[in-house]
Amino acid sequence: AAQSRLGGLTERLDRAARDRERRTATKAELRDVKKERALYGHLRRAFGKNGIPSLIIEETLPEIEARANALLDRLSRGRTRIALETLKDKKTGGGTKETLDIRITDDQGVSRPYETYSGGEAFRVNFALRIALSQMLAERSGTQIRTLVIDEGFGTQDAEGLQSLIGAIRAIQDDFETILVITHLDELKDAFPIRIEVRKEPVTGSTFDVIGA
Repeated sequence: AAQSRLGGLTERLDRAARDRERRTATKAELRDVKKERALYGHLRRAFGKNGIPSLIIEETLPEIEARANALLDRLSRGRTRIALETLKDKKTGGGTKETLDIRITDDQGVSRPYETYSGGEAFRVNFALRIALSQMLAERSGTQIRTLVIDEGFGTQDAEGLQSLIGAIRAIQDDFETILVITHLDELKDAFPIRIEVRKEPVTGSTFDVIGA
């Protein structure tokens, strides 16, 4: 009976030793998991909206704004300027919230939200912002944007707006090797020396002619 009891106790001791080893290994694994969890927590905060992206936005917005306004001066003859705002008062009161709003100042010096402007005015703002953003990204990456494609959107412009847009395109032409303007407007077609005119025929399909090359 003593031998049997001794064998049972020995087995329990062996099992306890194995459990102790597993417990030690699990503790070590838990420490590693906690360290990894803390690391991911830091990364989540760093790359969250209040972390590195927010810092990048705060740093780059003034440059984008300045570039866009320089182009808008030519597009609108100095009548339109934009401001990019990252903070907005909460409707319920009690502080501000993060946002990205475009405020546009018209020729009367009145600041209005982007959404309240006409299609032509909004197009000019869009154009200026896109060019400014593209140029800045290209410079920061150490490359050069060689081709600019402008596809339609001109139908919202009046005669003066079209001339301003043509002037703006010509003003930035030295920044690109090629600028492709896609349009159905004759006024815009005639503004550029080289054209690819595409015609759609009901039987033969589409054909094109290169003019001025």
